[in-house]
Amino acid sequence: MLKQYSSVDAVAPIGSVRELATDLAGPIFLPGQPGYTDEAECFDTSVRHHPALIVGAANADDVVTAVRFARDHGLGVAVQATGHGVALPADGALLVSTRRMSGFSVDPERRTVRLEAGVLWRDVIRASARYGLAPLNGSAPFVGAVSYTLGGGIGVLARRYGYAADHVREIEVVTADGERRTASEEANPDLFWALRGGKGNFGVVTALEAELVGVSRIYGGGLFFPADSISDVLHFYRGWVTDVPDELSSSFVMMPWPDVPEVPEQLRGRFALHMRLCYLGSPDDGARIIQPLREIATPLLDTVTDIPYTQVGTIHNDPPAPGSYHVNNFQLTHLDHDAVEAILRLVGPESDGAIGIEIRHLGGALAREPRVLNAVARTTAQFQLYSGGVLGIGADEAVYAGHDRVIDTLSPWSSGTRMLNFMAGVAHTDPADVRQAFTAEAYARLVELKTAYDPRNMFRFNHNIPPTPERNGSRSHRISPSRLSTSDSSGLRRAGG
Repeated sequence: MLKQYSSVDAVAPIGSVRELATDLAGPIFLPGQPGYTDEAECFDTSVRHHPALIVGAANADDVVTAVRFARDHGLGVAVQATGHGVALPADGALLVSTRRMSGFSVDPERRTVRLEAGVLWRDVIRASARYGLAPLNGSAPFVGAVSYTLGGGIGVLARRYGYAADHVREIEVVTADGERRTASEEANPDLFWALRGGKGNFGVVTALEAELVGVSRIYGGGLFFPADSISDVLHFYRGWVTDVPDELSSSFVMMPWPDVPEVPEQLRGRFALHMRLCYLGSPDDGARIIQPLREIATPLLDTVTDIPYTQVGTIHNDPPAPGSYHVNNFQLTHLDHDAVEAILRLVGPESDGAIGIEIRHLGGALAREPRVLNAVARTTAQFQLYSGGVLGIGADEAVYAGHDRVIDTLSPWSSGTRMLNFMAGVAHTDPADVRQAFTAEAYARLVELKTAYDPRNMFRFNHNIPPTPERNGSRSHRISPSRLSTSDSSGLRRAGG
């Protein structure tokens, strides 16, 4: 039986909450009840949710029920699977937790997978591998698949195949009016365009269907270089990487490695550069392409080898434990001598170690238009920069100052474009920051669609795209979803350019 809690009673009569609970297949959590805190917990603990209530959705019907309840009681709606890309605290909102919606099915004949909202990539990777197939997952297999894809999705196969969002065929979504809609190239194409890149601004995605690719093995792993060779390696890398084939993806990060048993002995207590590499092709060809990197300096550790795709997570070895982080990202037009020197000053062996920087090579299919356009920005920037620092260990001010230095120092190379998937935490949720994830034309189109599908901004606990504000009691340029659903493909092509 539900107990009455003042924070809930302030937004909805307790009788209505009890009725909601009986209509759900999944659980409901109220402040102060067992399970509430755990259900609201994010992977990135720099954000703490304090929602008015949490719906642990078991299926799409639960999502419909939750959204209609929020609509009828004037509540905002937040959505969370794993909380890796969490933005704003869902304080006072109805939080839909999708982690119980973990069903998926692989169709090896059509080379597709249908994912429910709470599915993790690691499960899809294992299931797809039985058929010699792979999803376009990110570097961390323990991240939620749907939210990652809606934000664009750059993984180790991206230079060959493009963004994960480029390979979505169909999306099932509950919009702010509480209606279930299917979005695809044929059905609601405007919404289909916006969801792929606009993330959670237009509704709660309950499932999507995405293409799989014919990859069963990769030549991948890491080259770990000692501090005294990092400068030589990076100056060589910036020229070498401009001529590699699209089948090769690479990134690098440098950091002081802790002296703990979990770290390989060769790296313990040392500052080292980790060069991450993934090649789609024969091991012999892969070894030939990266041989110059192996020759420029002697690695402390070389783990690059032929591996099954099920081991793709070992390339980056992202930490699976939750933590409190301050992060930032932007794209770099290029890496020249001065850019490398600036990066070395920021996070090299002589830096204070408050933050780390990862640089990912872009280009290839990431710069080309997909067959069906989406809201993800296509740019000619050659690299993605991600900077991160750990909070709560007594060095918060140094972390904040370090991020400011990154922005100021590398501004001459910034393309002005960011990516939503790398904008975790509250530091970069201002609409001006969110705009930088889209072209000006695409952003204007997104605002138009937001105004049509979510005029009251029910879905605002995210990297928000605000609707057009009300004017004189009515909304300017209000367009009904039914009319937008008839948008032709030429209109979508103009919007996504």
